[in-house]
Amino acid sequence: MSDVRVTINREPDREERVVTTGTTAAELFTGDRAVVAARVNGALRDLAHVLADGDEVEPVAVTSEDGLAILRHSTAHVMAQAVQELFPEAKLGIGPPIKDGFYYDFDVEKPFHPDDLKAVEKKMQEIVKRGQRFSRRAVNDEAAREELAAEPYKLELIGLKGSAAEAADGASAEVGAGELTIYDNLDAKTGELCWKDLCRGPHLPTTRLIPAFKLMRSAAAYWRGSEKNKQLQRIYGTAWPSKDELKAHLDFLAEAEKRDHRKLGAELDLFSFPDELGPGLAVFHPKGGVIRKAMEDYSRRQHETAGYEFVNTPHLSKERLFEISGHLPHYADGMFPAIQFDEQNYRLKAMNCPMHNLIFKSRGRSYRELPLRLFEFGTVYRYEKSGVVHGLTRSRGFTQDDSHIYCTKEQMPQELDTLLTFVLDLLRDYGLTEFELELSTRDDSDKFIGTDEDWEEATEALRQAAEKQGLPLTPDPGGAAYYGPKISVQVKDAIGRSWQMSTIQVDFNQPKRFDLEYTAADGSRQQPVMIHRALFGSIERFFGVLLEHYAGAMPPWLAPVAVVGIPITDEHVPYLREVAAKLRAEGVRVEVDASDDRMQKKIRNAQKAKAPFMLLAGNDDVEAGAVSFRYRNGEQKNGVPVDEAVAEIVKAVRDRVQV
Repeated sequence: MSDVRVTINREPDREERVVTTGTTAAELFTGDRAVVAARVNGALRDLAHVLADGDEVEPVAVTSEDGLAILRHSTAHVMAQAVQELFPEAKLGIGPPIKDGFYYDFDVEKPFHPDDLKAVEKKMQEIVKRGQRFSRRAVNDEAAREELAAEPYKLELIGLKGSAAEAADGASAEVGAGELTIYDNLDAKTGELCWKDLCRGPHLPTTRLIPAFKLMRSAAAYWRGSEKNKQLQRIYGTAWPSKDELKAHLDFLAEAEKRDHRKLGAELDLFSFPDELGPGLAVFHPKGGVIRKAMEDYSRRQHETAGYEFVNTPHLSKERLFEISGHLPHYADGMFPAIQFDEQNYRLKAMNCPMHNLIFKSRGRSYRELPLRLFEFGTVYRYEKSGVVHGLTRSRGFTQDDSHIYCTKEQMPQELDTLLTFVLDLLRDYGLTEFELELSTRDDSDKFIGTDEDWEEATEALRQAAEKQGLPLTPDPGGAAYYGPKISVQVKDAIGRSWQMSTIQVDFNQPKRFDLEYTAADGSRQQPVMIHRALFGSIERFFGVLLEHYAGAMPPWLAPVAVVGIPITDEHVPYLREVAAKLRAEGVRVEVDASDDRMQKKIRNAQKAKAPFMLLAGNDDVEAGAVSFRYRNGEQKNGVPVDEAVAEIVKAVRDRVQV
């Protein structure tokens, strides 16, 4: 038997090894239970893959990104097998790994009930204990169609093989541009076929290597993500390398559920989503309006100081405007359908930039006016599919804190540097402190417009501005807007979740499309550079993120009511109203609870409302010209002179601190 030479790559170490012909990747890593697959010459392979001479092999640990995806996709197969054992009529859709878990779609007669999920989970545990082997085999299209004749959705994927990744979310886990493969689940002892599925793989060697999983919920999902197709039933689950990691994840989800801004919005009476308005359209109640106004007012003041000029634009426009900007050809799916009147098509605006271009173009501009920084709280409308609408963080109508800066090419590097610093500083003022940056660039897709030279110059300017901040910078190839590259600010919240917040985009293309010009110092007509910038992204989304970050307990400067006065008896109400007047004179939002409730009930009500401060007053306090401080965490400080109490509260509000 001849030998083959392979290289084992365990960064930073490389080891050359001579093995016999027929050696599998698994045999290179015998005894290392953490290794669940291998990357051979750059491609992910099952551990059963037979090695060839010259192969470079890298172990894939279950804790790595690839390893977790393999674990979760294998668990999705086990779930699908369990579903078909319990519901033999179920037809298989798609079952890819996703962030922190997996899902699988099924065509069944009626939606899954929570009790069904419990039964499926129990059956999955049985399959895991059986230790079934995942076995890969290649098939041609004809053989695959014959084997999967009873699975109409799989047959459709076979026909889409070359473009499946684009044709349906998650389809790339099933088929790709290369050969078709089927994975058989084989009995550990007899080798008998237990179940099979069309799949690219790779998979774990056996089901016994699935240590910890849980089914989370079921939901309706349209086949291939299109509302024109049949509605299937999707089961979501999660899987982890250990029971401890599963428990930690479930604890994290429980904490995230407590912080869900939709739940908090209802509990704190901040906003709602009336059915009469339709999905993704919020109304803000008075208390929510207070928070929103505080956010907007502070942002306006900071923009004024930074030299921005405020503008306003209408909510709809002739369709032609968005043809000029390039949005209709490149972004039509994200816009609401045309509205026809006056024998013309109009569109609800999905973005503010075309209208800001018209403001720039409304008269001649000189280089002396540049950089010109236009700013608007502009409401826009996006046609989000009902399945992806999610409270304030993914809505159909929202208000962007939108800015467009027009400058010369020479001014662009400094403007980007100043702009990114401004963005990060303002986010810090709202209590967000952990940032990463993402640089989105173009690829070879037809989606992108403009010359390679313009893109290269714009991308490099953004890269240099990002690197000056000293923050982690992640590349995002192909993620740019159709007209230019962008930097996205990723923010971590209080429980470690990452949110995309601010975006900064450099655009050489819209100024060309709108024929924007300024008169240069030498009298020539030049085209400005256009920089797009949304700091919050949208006020609604930022509101939702802050609400979850603070778990509803907003800092005093943002809280709807910063202080609640609580009298021991009714006779102490006038005294607390005098204290409240002093606080209002300093711009502090304060209420005195003069209701018929007992004092303890008033305290509980203030705690439920997550008021930052409570000021209690009884006879001793009145005689001493003092109040008793009660903080949000339950701590209390008695006999505080009124002036000291007012000063402490005013300082907390003005310094924008959390208490």
